[in-house]
Amino acid sequence: MTEGIKFVNLTPHQINIVNEKGEIILSIPPSGKVARVTARPVKVGEISGIPINKVEYGDIEGLPEPQKGVIYIVSILVLQALKSKGIQRNDVLAPDTNPYSVVRDEQGRIIGVKAFMVL
Repeated sequence: MTEGIKFVNLTPHQINIVNEKGEIILSIPPSGKVARVTARPVKVGEISGIPINKVEYGDIEGLPEPQKGVIYIVSILVLQALKSKGIQRNDVLAPDTNPYSVVRDEQGRIIGVKAFMVL
């Protein structure tokens, strides 16, 4: 399934990929390095006195340059920052934590996801 591919988890959490039965088929431990981006709200208007903001992203830190055979796993925030800056990287993915992909235990904690995502 992942022959020849090295996953580097640039989040502080273990990433578990699960199959349709909810069984863990791949676990990717944190690498010890974290890709981060700052974000700040920018007011673009208001409705009935309620501010309407958009997000302005700062510099992306901790994301290495592309390497052959390496896929970097980052947070969705980092993916959003890359997209907003017009940076297209085929080697960067995020765990798909949308309701159709995430698998939770009885207490509602995430066990894993069924897929990665791009934007």
